Amino acid sequence: MNSPLTTRLAKADDLPPLTELFDQYRQFYECASDTQAAARWLETNIRHNRSVIFVATADDQLLGFTQLYPALCSVELVEYFVLYDLFVAERARRKGVGRSLMRAASAWATQHGAARLDLETARDNYPGQGLYRSLGYRLDEVFLKFSLELHP
Repeated sequence: MNSPLTTRLAKADDLPPLTELFDQYRQFYECASDTQAAARWLETNIRHNRSVIFVATADDQLLGFTQLYPALCSVELVEYFVLYDLFVAERARRKGVGRSLMRAASAWATQHGAARLDLETARDNYPGQGLYRSLGYRLDEVFLKFSLELHP
């Protein structure tokens, strides 16, 4: 990276390169490549403010993104965000891009009154787990996560 790293909210103009990164992210989690579906998902999220997406850029290239979804906790009576997606292009890894995106997300969520950020990651995503721990995230060892597939 020759120019400084910039982290900002995504905009509609980011959709083509963001779609490519989002498709790579989904493939990382063993989903089949589908750039058309990825583009529709992101475009809908941006147009309807369904999520908050940050992008990291340098040298006029998109290097990574993170996506936050709003959530509610009825037990604590608070609003929070789920940091559902974080992805850095392979060529930009280990250069502070993920850390920059995570910090931008945290600052934004704090400014918007969120009580916390939650995230999940694969058990074998050791680089991600190291990043999250270094930023102060703690592993929840109390609750188990269960899912029910509604569309077999």
